[in-house]
Amino acid sequence: MSEPWLHIVGIGEDGMDGLLPATRAVVAAAEVIIGGERHHMLAENLTAERLAWPHPFDALIDTIKGLRGRRVVVLATGDPLWFSIGARIGRAIDPAQIIYHPQLSAFQLAAARMGWSLPDVETLTVHGRPVEQMIAFIQPDVRLLILTTGAETPAQIARFLTERGFGQSRMTVLAAMGGKDEARFDGLADSWDQVVPAFNTLAVECVAAPDAALVPRVPGLADGLFQSDGTMTKQEVRAVTVAKLMPMRGALLWDIGCGCGSVAIEWMRAARYARAVGIEPRADRRAMAAANALALGVPKLELIDGMVPGALTGLDSPDAIFIGGGLSRATFVAAWSALRPLGRLVANAVTLESEAELIALHKTYGGDLVKLSVHRAEPVGRLTGWRPMMPVTQWSLVKR
Repeated sequence: MSEPWLHIVGIGEDGMDGLLPATRAVVAAAEVIIGGERHHMLAENLTAERLAWPHPFDALIDTIKGLRGRRVVVLATGDPLWFSIGARIGRAIDPAQIIYHPQLSAFQLAAARMGWSLPDVETLTVHGRPVEQMIAFIQPDVRLLILTTGAETPAQIARFLTERGFGQSRMTVLAAMGGKDEARFDGLADSWDQVVPAFNTLAVECVAAPDAALVPRVPGLADGLFQSDGTMTKQEVRAVTVAKLMPMRGALLWDIGCGCGSVAIEWMRAARYARAVGIEPRADRRAMAAANALALGVPKLELIDGMVPGALTGLDSPDAIFIGGGLSRATFVAAWSALRPLGRLVANAVTLESEAELIALHKTYGGDLVKLSVHRAEPVGRLTGWRPMMPVTQWSLVKR
């Protein structure tokens, strides 16, 4: 086994003084130190060669690998393995070759400043990522700690909160925690006007108004939350569909015939880091899906223009597949062959022709075949009656 040669050191606002003696000795003995401008300023008066983060950032791995044989230190903020560069490096370089030196993370410091218990808090990062992804976590009485992108991020998040009926949410920006210039800025989302430093951590205590939008992360969001031309998997059927698809952390879904994206969006909201690729030949529906994904906090939904089964070629192997449109035996065979072991496939049909195809596939491949029938109460003149929706035949199975 290779000996460790790379040190990844977490550093705080107190710089070298805040490091453990052994870690401080490692940094002082380094031949090469890699980090951002701020990191280098926190570790001044050293004789090592200094390297800045390369551009593009992915070039960092090649840069580090090229330094093997020298005493190399990579500086990161706080805990290098908590939403930080250490995890990215550890995926590309054997962790047995790395020694991590963690420092207190921004989350730990912020929780201490707020008097919050970390297990009771959602920890998020929008640093270098779409700010909209925090929208999925806006819930009544939830506490959020968010690593921000810059000075403008708190105002953006204040707007998201206010637009969704959470304008009375309490917001606190914490900057330079643990250093001599530490600062705190407090306010409410609907009146937020603070000017804050670019490097900051945001604490949010979500407070819902009586008319606030309730957008849980469990599947079955109201149909009205989605832009749609009417062709979509409706709320009750969608809840069953996503449950059968079994969203899991980091898992990938193919949504074939994704329409306005409702199933893919609910999949991504239901599990941290879940991914989805929507295949949809109509440009207007792809546009609606993109707008819905942004509004509901999953802006990384990938949308592909194409017809199945041809459009499936070259895609990453999925953990789950939903066929809501474009159902054919050829599409199923292509999808099934690409599905990873223990993958889940769900296909819904509303026409007799599609239902006949599902029945034939069920006879060959097994799985569960059910018919979902939903009636909604609606006005009938001055009274109320049950109005049936089109029944949906649903076939689901797990690849063993």
